[in-house]
Amino acid sequence: MLAAERHAYIIAELERREAVRVTELAAALGVSEMTIRRDIEHLEQQGLARRVHGGAARPTEVGFSELGFEVKSEHRPDAKSAIAQRAVELVRPGATIFVTAGTTTFAFARLLAGIEDLTVATNSIKVVEALGAAGGVRTILTGGERTPSEALVGPLTTSTLRQLHVEVCFMGVHGLHPRAGLTTPNILEAEANRAAAEAAARLVVLADHSKYGLVGLARILPLSAVDTLITDDGLSAAALDELRQHVPDLIVAAVEDARPTKEAQ
Repeated sequence: MLAAERHAYIIAELERREAVRVTELAAALGVSEMTIRRDIEHLEQQGLARRVHGGAARPTEVGFSELGFEVKSEHRPDAKSAIAQRAVELVRPGATIFVTAGTTTFAFARLLAGIEDLTVATNSIKVVEALGAAGGVRTILTGGERTPSEALVGPLTTSTLRQLHVEVCFMGVHGLHPRAGLTTPNILEAEANRAAAEAAARLVVLADHSKYGLVGLARILPLSAVDTLITDDGLSAAALDELRQHVPDLIVAAVEDARPTKEAQ
């Protein structure tokens, strides 16, 4: 396993729980404990983890560091694919939609080819790349300042968004919490996402189960603002019940169904 893959795994575990042990990580990844300690030291230097006795912990309780797109894309690709497949079912021919930045929304954008007369506005460079590869989709890219997640944010972005009217906003988020709502580590990205939601008649949030319970630095919107939430079947029954108290339409994607068969591989 490459160092980048190990780092992505450790970060994903720290998003899921507050701390992890060196022994657990070494066993899960099939490497020595010394290798894991070096990995944790590297992540600490980048501000992505904090060394503690016997393992690693989140650098902070709130405002977890914003990761780059390539690192985040390594996290739970099967769940993201399953969510994207359910999300594309909500897009009708002739629609005008907005797609925010994120690795799950990127997976969603790659599936939009073939939907007739579709217009997609976005503040994501990666979404534009996905749509360009797909072809046949009218694309509008806002201007703005580039973030580590390949989003465009700032005054130019929000002023553009306030002039738009779209049918549906498909939004990716960093955190999904019953009380804190939808959050992100980047204050300007929170502002841009909020403006995108306000420009849409309907808000659809795409978030895999690891996002549940996380709280980023900046709040986007409360859960009550979400019309449809699409997540995966990694959430517990209790978590799903709690989400249903806030979100009127909850779609749970089956991850196993999204995995390619051996024949397809």
